[in-house]
Order: sequence, then C-alpha cells, then structure tokens
Amino acid sequence: MKKGFISIVLLLLFISALWAGVLPQSKKTSQSVKNLSDKYRKWLEQEVVYIISEKERQVFLSLQTDRERDIFIEAFWKQRDPTPNTPENEFKTEHYRRIKYANDWFGKETASPGWRTEMGRIYIILGEPKQITKLESESELYPTQIWFYSGMEEYGLPPAFNVVFFKKYNAGDYVLYSPLKDGAQSLMWNYDGDPADYVTAYRTLANINPDLASISISLIPNEMTLGNTPSMASDLLIYSKIPSAPTYKVSDSYAEKLLAYKDIIDVDYTANYIENDFLADVFIDSKNTAYVHYLIEPRRLSFEQYGDKFTAVLEVNGTVVDNQNTLVYQFERRVPIEMNPSQIDSIKNKLFSFQDIFPLIPGKYKLNVIVKNTVSKEFTTFETGLNVPLPGTPWMSDIILANTVDRNPKQGVQIKPFSFKGALLRPSPRNDFLQTDIMTAYVQFQGLNQKLKDEASIEFTLIRGDKPVKTISKKLSDYTDPGNIIEDFELKDLVPDYYFLQVVLLDGASQPLLSKKENFFITPLGTLSRPWVLSLPYSSPDSPEIAYILGLQLFNKKEFDGALPLLESAYRRQPANQRFALELARLYLKMENYSRAKDIAEKFRNSSESSFLLILGQSWQALKGYEEAIAAFKTYLTKFGTNLNALNAIGDCYLALNQKEEALEAFEKSLQLDPKQEKIRSLVKSLKEKHE
Repeated sequence: MKKGFISIVLLLLFISALWAGVLPQSKKTSQSVKNLSDKYRKWLEQEVVYIISEKERQVFLSLQTDRERDIFIEAFWKQRDPTPNTPENEFKTEHYRRIKYANDWFGKETASPGWRTEMGRIYIILGEPKQITKLESESELYPTQIWFYSGMEEYGLPPAFNVVFFKKYNAGDYVLYSPLKDGAQSLMWNYDGDPADYVTAYRTLANINPDLASISISLIPNEMTLGNTPSMASDLLIYSKIPSAPTYKVSDSYAEKLLAYKDIIDVDYTANYIENDFLADVFIDSKNTAYVHYLIEPRRLSFEQYGDKFTAVLEVNGTVVDNQNTLVYQFERRVPIEMNPSQIDSIKNKLFSFQDIFPLIPGKYKLNVIVKNTVSKEFTTFETGLNVPLPGTPWMSDIILANTVDRNPKQGVQIKPFSFKGALLRPSPRNDFLQTDIMTAYVQFQGLNQKLKDEASIEFTLIRGDKPVKTISKKLSDYTDPGNIIEDFELKDLVPDYYFLQVVLLDGASQPLLSKKENFFITPLGTLSRPWVLSLPYSSPDSPEIAYILGLQLFNKKEFDGALPLLESAYRRQPANQRFALELARLYLKMENYSRAKDIAEKFRNSSESSFLLILGQSWQALKGYEEAIAAFKTYLTKFGTNLNALNAIGDCYLALNQKEEALEAFEKSLQLDPKQEKIRSLVKSLKEKHE
C-alpha cells in the first residue's frame, strides 16, 4: 500500500505540473502582461484565459502595438469560427455566453467572480453538461455535484465522462474533485480512516451512495481500474485533457505566422493565415541547369463571385537567401483565376495545388514562398532548405512519389514543374495513396562516371515499420537514361499503413554509394480527392528569361565574371526588355565598364524605370563627362523627385568643373533633406570658408 501511495503522489506532482502549464500566469511573461492596457490585459487574463494556447499567449505578449493586438484578436476568433463564411462567429458568441452564465450563477459564496471559480472554469471550457446530479442534502456527504458530459470526442475527450465538484469541509465554494488527490474519503464529512487507504474509503462511501462511490474511483464510466484504487486516467482527464480541449482542434501556427509576417505583408492579410502542405525539390536538366520544382496546397482557396464569374487573384512572392543571408533571388508572380459556375462546381470539394519552377545556381539556400489571395485577403507560406550541387559532383536527388503520371504530356519544349524526361508527375506533398494506386518513384543521379553507369545497380526497398516488404534491384544500365530513374510500384498487396521507400545506389562491388528515403502512407479510405493543379511553365530551356535569372543570381552573389555572359545573352536576344537591360547596365557599372553601361542606359533614359538615369549619370561622371552627368541627374530629379545620391553627385560634378557656388547649392539642398550627413556638412563648411 505504501509503495502504491508513493507512485500516486509522484503522478499527482506530474499532473499538477501539467495543470500549471496550461494556466497563463508564468513569471516568464508576467512583466509583459503588466505592461498591457486594461483592455488587452482583461482579454488575455479573463476573457480567453481558459481557451488560449501557450503559443498564442506568447505571440500576443510579443506584439508591440495596439493595432497588432487588434489584428491578433481578430485572427484568434477567426481560427475558431465554425462557419467562417457567415457574418456571425458562433464560437465567439457561445464563449461570451458561457462567461456571462458563469458570472451570473457561480461564485456566490466567494469574493471572486464566477469565471474564476472551478465550476465557472469547467463550464466555460466544456459548456452545459448533459446532466447534473446534485447531492446537497445527504447527511453523511459534503455537498456534491456531478456534471455528466458526452459526445465530445472531437476535442480529444472520452466518449462520456463525469466532472465532480464538492464543498470541502462544507465551507466555501465548490472545488474540483480529483480521484487521486482527494479520494472517496474527502467526500464524507465524518470519515476518519487512513487517508491512504483508498479501498476502505471506497467501501464506506459505497454503503452511503454506490453511484458516487463508483464515480469517486473513476470519472470515466466503465473504465477498468485496478481493484478499487483511484483512476489515473481520470486525473489526466481533469488536469490535462479538459484544459487542452479548447485548443485541441485549433492549429495555433497562425499566431507564429502573424508574428513573423506582420511587418512584411499588409495588415489586411495578417488575420487570415491558411494552413498548407508543400513540396520543394531540386532537379537538374540535360543542360546541367538546376531547377527548383515546388508546389503549395493551401487548405482552402476562396473565390469572390461577380455575376456568373468566380475570381481569385494570387500574388506569389519568393525569396532565396544563402548561408550568409545574402538575397540571391527574389521573384513575384501574379496569377488571376476566373471560373464559371460549372467549373467551380467541379472543384468545390478538391484541394488546390499551385506549382511553379525556377532555375537556381549551385549552393545551399533557404527558400521562402508567400502566396496571397488579393480577393479574400488570405495568405499562406512555407520555408525550406535547398541544396544545389556543383556540376560534376556525385549527387542523388530527393525521391518524388507520384500518384499519377502522364508519360506523353503535350507540352512541347516547355519546362514544367515536376516534368522529367517526357513524364509529367503529379506528386502529393502528403504522399498519400490508395491500395488501388500505382505509385511512381522518380529519382535523379548526377556526376556519375562511365564506369558507375556501366556497373552500378539501384535497389528500391519498401519498408513497413522496420521490416522490408518488397525489394527491386536493377542494373543502372537497364534504364534508358541512368541519370533519371522512374520506377512503378503496385500497392494492391500492401495493407493500409505508414511506409517508406528506400533507394540505394550500389557500385560494381555492391557497396552503397548514395541513398535516400521517402515516407508514404496507404490509406484505408476508398477514395482520395486529388487536387486541381495550376502550374507556371517556362517556354523552353533556351529562354532568355532563364539566362537572365541565373545571371542575376550570380550578380547578387557578386560573382560578376559568371554573371556577365548570361546577362549579355539575355539582353542580346531581347534588347528591348527593360529588366534585362537594367541588370546588365548595373553589372557593367560594377565592373567599371562605364562606356557600355552608358550606352545601355542612354537607350532607356526616357523609360519609366528611374534607375537608368542614375546609371547614365554615374557612368558619365566616371568617364569625366561631368556636364552630361549633371544633365542626367537633373533630369532624374525633375522626373522622379528628390534623391540624396543624385544631389550629392551633382555637387561632386560641379566641384570637378570648379563651379563651387553651384556645388554648394546642391550640397546644401542635400543637407536640408538629411542633416546627419557629416561628410557633406564638413564639405559645405570648407566651401563656405574658402568662398569668404
């Protein structure tokens, strides 16, 4: 008995820690709470204290302005709205009704408001019980109430359970009953037995009220317990599962996204984060150009109806940064979508998959993609690492698993996402399959010498748990293209479960050289709804756009010699393209080829792109054509407004022409805009002293 009592005490300490963890009163954040205004402190510590997750609480306390807090509160309620397309938020309405009810009916015998009582807390979390049994007049029992709940499995709770409250020592307000902490003895006012003897206490209570005695052991009907010892599952229920119920179905990752992107995206979007699944992998084409193939599948895509048209407009923004946090590439896509009623009807129960592709130079990177729907003001995002190998490096790609393959796609010379060697794959980021599916695996090898191509073999193994269930071995030379491997797997003989596919490249002596694994899942469901796909291809692998992108990436990494032929190629093939011309002119300027920079900028001096005039002025200045430089800078200021660099450059050019009064005028205008330019201030002072 003593040994059992110690284990119960240890569990109580653990459960108490669980309960303390869900209450947002930690010392870590108490100072931040004190800094909140009354409105936000009340919202956090009274109104949502029982239903907010710890992550949500931490994010809320990290916000800096009332505007951010208001946006967070809006997002908080939206995440819990059962019918987001209707004006009323039924969850929010019901929550505040529960608070009012708790304040009206509980805590009458205490100085605390009803929401702070234990009855009030349980009522706010769980709502109205299905049944209440009041034992308030039995002479041998302290006043006791039994609240019975059922049908709340969706919140991680048992199918049926009781919550018991009693007036301890017949004084004060009702408190929550714990089978382990209190035990049957605490419900009887005249019981004087051993407090650790649960069995005797149970038998005594059973003689008074058998139903209450059964519940005192376990709050969960029909639970199997060891003898008449208190149920550990019951205490986990009241100290862990019930406090967690309000956040069981809520994905609080939106709070982190709101905090991360509040300074990047418009405030209209920050309350509308949509969860997603995504996939991003690197593959190399026949010209040794690496491409990032990616897809993102938001949990929903909202359309707005105008007459008989349904529209959505996607703005896709992506950034690629290297290990030194250098921005290597940034891209934007604008994708308008318009559908008629029959098209909307055909996709209404399907996910949406946005798929894209872009080239990337060798290196290790972090990719971040944000997709905004400008119609619904919703956004979703993902971030992942990328590794692009150097040419000639022995390398194995990640494994793509597809549920559908088009082996004769009508794409001409286009470069499409997840299209390899004439096969267009339809992967799912969840890697979910039916038993009736044929799973297609694609993997790529690069940098293999001829001996390996002739002698190496590849081994595919399907593994369930830690046991192989199927293995396929082939010579690499058996494939038409040893660098691009496609293999099909029938799943009909595999039971629904979680698996992974292991692919190993073996040398001629059967020694492993390269290997990768990919998880997948065979569902017991009869059907899976596959998403409808919207993808953005390139016209051809020889597109000047690809040369431009690769050249721009090398330029951003300050690899000017590598960037030059690519940007020159793009500009040569499309000399009227402003983007191509601008980056090449910027590169010439960096490489001090001022004549070529000047020639390109001169062609575009009348364009709407202001940078051409700055490049033109800088080039003339470097070539000592100061009057031409001044003319270019002044044209810039007339067309595009004030610019400190242009004003200071005009001053420098006038100084070079020994026109000191004009130089002084330009520098003084610059100081009016930014008085903190100490170098310019010293120069102005020196010019004035010489003039006097």
